[in-house]
Amino acid sequence: MTARPDLDIDPGTPGFFLQPDYYELLARLRAEAPVFEYSPGVKAITRYHDIREISRDPETFCSGRGALVNDPLRQGGTIDGSILHMDPPRHRSWRRLLNREFTARAVERMEEGIRTRVHRLLDAIPRAEVVDLVDALAAPLPVLVICDLLGVPDADRDDFRRWSDATILASDGRAALPPAALQDVMELVAFLEQLARDKAANPAGDIVSLLVSSEVEGRRLSAAELVTFNMSLLVAGNETTRHLISGGMMALAEHPDQRAALAADPAMIPTAVEECLRWVTPIQQFARTVTRDAEVGGIPVAEDDYLVMLYASGNRDEAAFGPTADRFDATRPIQLPNLAFGFGEHLCLGAALARLEARVVFEALLERFPAYEIAGAAEWLPSSLVRGPDAVPVIFG
Repeated sequence: MTARPDLDIDPGTPGFFLQPDYYELLARLRAEAPVFEYSPGVKAITRYHDIREISRDPETFCSGRGALVNDPLRQGGTIDGSILHMDPPRHRSWRRLLNREFTARAVERMEEGIRTRVHRLLDAIPRAEVVDLVDALAAPLPVLVICDLLGVPDADRDDFRRWSDATILASDGRAALPPAALQDVMELVAFLEQLARDKAANPAGDIVSLLVSSEVEGRRLSAAELVTFNMSLLVAGNETTRHLISGGMMALAEHPDQRAALAADPAMIPTAVEECLRWVTPIQQFARTVTRDAEVGGIPVAEDDYLVMLYASGNRDEAAFGPTADRFDATRPIQLPNLAFGFGEHLCLGAALARLEARVVFEALLERFPAYEIAGAAEWLPSSLVRGPDAVPVIFG
């Protein structure tokens, strides 16, 4: 059950998610090798319930020795201030710094401002012309929202998509990073360092001001920790929502009957957002290290094994979502939570905000452009972390 020599896969290869038979391969792994050792000591986990159980047991499956498939911690690197790489009880104390900023009530207060931004973006889109969906809507909205939260001045926002994309590329390791992207990452680090200094001198009601004045573990955050924490917020807040919006819009365009039903009954949109999250799964995978000999789904795993949880596979698992798990259904009843935001203690801090942004976009979009058309093939950014289009030609008419 743990080895199939006829399957040659490597989820750590950037662009692995883009191969034409990707979802068929995941279905085969779920059925034949749900704990698949594709490299010595590195195993792909593909079933929904196995991923959920691993995520709920940080004592046996820890994050502190790596959380990305190509994690720098596994290559001798260090990361200061990344809650992604923290285990209890430390993770809980760091996450508590910002929990109140992302509660359902706090996020609800942002809806009016987000709706205003969405309509401004839609107002600026040329009618009956081919435009890039990502440039016009999916990328700028989450950047604007997260920059509002971080307290970033308007003049600095044009760089943030470029910086965020470079950081995603960096998740595959410094050796794989093109020189231009490395320069972008360095620019982002320098910007965040200066932003923290500015907020320390002139605090305001934003997240960076809160963090520079906060204490954790009996001390203030270091400069490196502030950069890492804020970089994580920026990238998570940008990339997940961006690919949810673009991927969701593509899925709805491919299912015009379902799109028309949503346009006729906007009350169905929150359910459709959950289906878009399941179907798109913007963040494809995270990993855990086995701290002691254990089992996953009845299959033995050894201490020090690295388990790569393929969220996209879990989100199409027939055992969790029924015999139609391989189909997009915007009206699918929500019986189990999807894995798009992870599960357990590392559930995405900004999950409620991403859902709100997507709901507001789909409400405004389907009111104003219910018959938008995808006008060509999408271009995709190769990554081992996210699966989402870098450009999508579309006509808003």
